[in-house]
Amino acid sequence: MDKISKSIRLFGLTFDLHLFIILISSPILLSLYYYHGLSISKVLNFHSNVEGDLIQRYGQFILFFILLGILPLLYVLFVDKSNLSEFGFGLGDKNSGFKFLLLIPILIIPLMWISAQLPDVKTEYPLAKVLFQQPNLFWRYELMYILFYYVAWEFYFRGFMLFGLAKSLGPGVAILIQTLASCLIHLGKPEGETLGAVLVGIVFGIIAWRTKSFWYGFLLHIAIGLFTDYFILTQSGVHIGFN
Repeated sequence: MDKISKSIRLFGLTFDLHLFIILISSPILLSLYYYHGLSISKVLNFHSNVEGDLIQRYGQFILFFILLGILPLLYVLFVDKSNLSEFGFGLGDKNSGFKFLLLIPILIIPLMWISAQLPDVKTEYPLAKVLFQQPNLFWRYELMYILFYYVAWEFYFRGFMLFGLAKSLGPGVAILIQTLASCLIHLGKPEGETLGAVLVGIVFGIIAWRTKSFWYGFLLHIAIGLFTDYFILTQSGVHIGFN
């Protein structure tokens, strides 16, 4: 691909095509998710019952996966034509990565136990309120959450955006830009979670850049979400088994 084909002119201004696509994808894809993420179940005519509650969330996760996972992946493979490892798909520096995972027992689990006692967090999570009545669905729900939502989240923000932008803008600017985008999607969540997303975005961005992989942040993100749900339910007297 020659230099001319990597540029785009709009209103007399010249933009780097690669940067333009990555940056413009953020407001477009996140807006589509914001407006349609929770309405997908209505298309399927599910009502407000046990099945409907879960289907609504599964639909939300799957749409997120398509928008923030599949579409950026197709761009990397067929337009940018880069090796997936250049966008953090590999395991990268495993020694450093496994050391970062120590944050789970040292920091994340204790913090999630505390945050699970906050009223606004308890109101927000778990997203599927049916789990309070049917905790046997917990692990099935969390698996869908992990496979579709968290995979796409970490690939898009700490893979596609971070590594894609770092090629031209450098890692520092790329980390801040993906932090900005990932924080804004938290608007409407509990205030502490939204503000905390700034710190988490920077830390997870640094981890991704240093390890050359978004998978370690993915595992840390799983721990945050799973233990938040688990502690809220168990602190409310709900028993979660493995059957």
